Amino acid sequence: MNLAVALLVGVVFGVGLTLSGMTDPNKILGFLDIAGAWQPTLAFVMGGALMVTVPAFASIRRRNRPILETKFHLPPDGNVDLRLIGGAAVFGIGWGVAGFCPGPAITSLASGAGSIVVFCAAMIAGMWLSDRAAPR
Repeated sequence: MNLAVALLVGVVFGVGLTLSGMTDPNKILGFLDIAGAWQPTLAFVMGGALMVTVPAFASIRRRNRPILETKFHLPPDGNVDLRLIGGAAVFGIGWGVAGFCPGPAITSLASGAGSIVVFCAAMIAGMWLSDRAAPR
């Protein structure tokens, strides 16, 4: 059941990314180009996501446990540490340079474009290397 729900959520997310144009790196790079030809599309997509997420999180916080799990899996503490800051910085730099983050990149794999395949391979290699270099 968990895998079926995960697949369904992933497909809905991928369709949403495609329909909103977030699989086009030029839209992301245009959003980050505030001094040039700024494109506000990403701001509207983020706003729409927040309109769904904020009420959903409010209702989830009132639950004793998730629907398909026995307990919530939350970080043990709320501390902001160097690993979190470093990871956020690498993510942001990569997103700003390539115009892709993991969701849209995986969704864009369906296009079969070589540059996207290379990006996803590098992303997976980076995740693997991160797990090996800095175990929790």
